[in-house]
Amino acid sequence: MFVDYTEISEDAKVWIYPSNRKFYPAEIPEIEQKIKTFVENWKKEDENFKVSYQFLYNRFIVLITDDENATITNTDIDASVSFILELQETYKVELLDKMNVCFKQGEFVQYKELKDFKKLVKNRAVTAKTIIFDNLITNNHDFKNFWKIPIEESWYNRFL
Repeated sequence: MFVDYTEISEDAKVWIYPSNRKFYPAEIPEIEQKIKTFVENWKKEDENFKVSYQFLYNRFIVLITDDENATITNTDIDASVSFILELQETYKVELLDKMNVCFKQGEFVQYKELKDFKKLVKNRAVTAKTIIFDNLITNNHDFKNFWKIPIEESWYNRFL
């Protein structure tokens, strides 16, 4: 059952899918509708299943499932991954690559492959204070509190 994000517990599971490019303004309404339709129908038969989503910076798709009263199965996860793969194909973006780094540069969000990010660190194009997005976050508490943090406070600090 789709619920407002504010109704999701701190322990809810989170999956973050960063796009390798910002979605174009013309794509956004359609993408948001597809996401909403997916979450409204995901495990629709289980009234205890609570799900929400966030679409942030026109780049990040975040699925949040509260499995306190409903179990998330491998089949359910497969359904979400299939949905993300469909979005990748439709919009010609990469959403499943976890070997990338997203960070803020001024008001913009940048997306770099890890090897390119390491070069930026080496060349001091990013600093310990640069805000990084930790897309490996797995629960709602961490998403709210540790998704956007300075590099020096993240696991990326090993590259400094």
